[in-house]
Amino acid sequence: MESGKLTGTLALAVFTAALGSLQYGYSLGVINAPQKVIEEHYGRSLGVLPEIPAVLSENSTGEGEHIEAGNHPAVVMYWSLSVAIFSIGGMVSSFLVGFVGNLRGRVRGMLVINVLAVVAGLLMGLCKMWKPHIMVIMGRAVMGFYCGLTSGLVPMYIGEIAPKAYRGALGTLHQLAIVTGILISQVIGLDFLLGNDNMWPLLLGLSGAPAVLQSLLLPLCPESPRYLYIILGKEEDARKNLRRLKGEYDPTPDLEEMRREKEEADKESRVSIFSLICSSVYRQQLIVALMMHLSQQMSGINAIFYYSTNIFERAGVSQPVYATIGVGVINTIFTLVSVALVDKAGRRTLTLIGLGGMCCCAIAMTVGLVFQNDYWWMSYVSMSAIFLFVSFFEIGPGPIPWFIVAELFSQGPRPAAIALAGCCNWTSNFIIALTFAYIQNWLGSYVFILFAVLLFGFTVFTYLRVPETKGKTFEEIAAGFQKGRKKVPLSPSVVEELEQLKSTTDA
Repeated sequence: MESGKLTGTLALAVFTAALGSLQYGYSLGVINAPQKVIEEHYGRSLGVLPEIPAVLSENSTGEGEHIEAGNHPAVVMYWSLSVAIFSIGGMVSSFLVGFVGNLRGRVRGMLVINVLAVVAGLLMGLCKMWKPHIMVIMGRAVMGFYCGLTSGLVPMYIGEIAPKAYRGALGTLHQLAIVTGILISQVIGLDFLLGNDNMWPLLLGLSGAPAVLQSLLLPLCPESPRYLYIILGKEEDARKNLRRLKGEYDPTPDLEEMRREKEEADKESRVSIFSLICSSVYRQQLIVALMMHLSQQMSGINAIFYYSTNIFERAGVSQPVYATIGVGVINTIFTLVSVALVDKAGRRTLTLIGLGGMCCCAIAMTVGLVFQNDYWWMSYVSMSAIFLFVSFFEIGPGPIPWFIVAELFSQGPRPAAIALAGCCNWTSNFIIALTFAYIQNWLGSYVFILFAVLLFGFTVFTYLRVPETKGKTFEEIAAGFQKGRKKVPLSPSVVEELEQLKSTTDA
């Protein structure tokens, strides 16, 4: 959409959609703070700990029980499953993003899946009524399934309703909502708030709270005009919603752009996931999209969060949990910086700065970890590297992959591309969560050298292959990938492939 006007309706629509991202971030972070308390309840439920922990000797403390619970094989297994099942649910449901988004529309799709979030919240919030380990795992699985869908639907909807001049800034709000959700979960997960023996089910159950507010607000939000025009062919409804989103103006230029994109979409039809994977027509865009998401998760950002508390402890911080919350604050602040810069500096530039800066920080962190026993000040080098690493991540590699996929593809293959990119993101997240402990044991203080090598590779790839999408229409971006192809007449094999794509249905 070409007009740069921001209206109250547009702000409401973006805010409402971003509530799903806030819920995603909260669900990501909420499980970490009360880990020891939850493990103790798992131990009691499984019968490996006494039911009444208050029966302690005069000289004992509760810490022994926490340690015993956390080390018991059954507790470790159920705890690991509670964490990992979230990513598995997201991996599975990410394939359904295109189907849900096109079945009844972006707004109704988000409204329907909120049922999953509420069910998940109730399962976790009421977990003490039955077996906590089973109830939490069930709730995390359902919540992961929900988050896999919302992590695709939210950027898709925001990308389609945002004016071209603000598409990057509004798209970055998805990541801002995620990091805000993580920060909220870290703060209210402190033991004197909700991260204690009595309140932890409520802490987990609040994961479903944003879905209730979003369900109340979504009926007030207009459906995506691009969906109405290009997918359903409802030009008048699209015109009406354009005016609702942007105020009174002449929507003819926007409708003309959609008409051209609809003509292209009618030629290529909606592309299934399998067809998109096999197609050479979209291969360049798909490789860029998947590499952008791989660079986000394989950068080591999750490892930083896992390892930060340990580094702060070694540096002599008496309350490392507050330092970790400080990392969350930095996370949020620099996402705001990205919101301000992304439509000025550009997606490609910020991604290059972010990846390059993270690579340097990973090297500095390794140096700090290796020499921290020899030089007392090296621990502070490690701490500084953590804060800078997170800052560089949120400038570009954190927020940009979520919305750039919607910019790289035209309407036909867009849902399938977002589904594939989302699955790639969730899968790589799961792999890092599953393997980082083993990699850390293997490489020790040199663990972040591995991420430095990966980051260097991602930086080179971004410099060579990722185009700048700032200020361009979807049509112009798609045409950029086809420049080289247009110089040569289409071969019979390519013509045949396009015909096959035309006959496919959307995943």
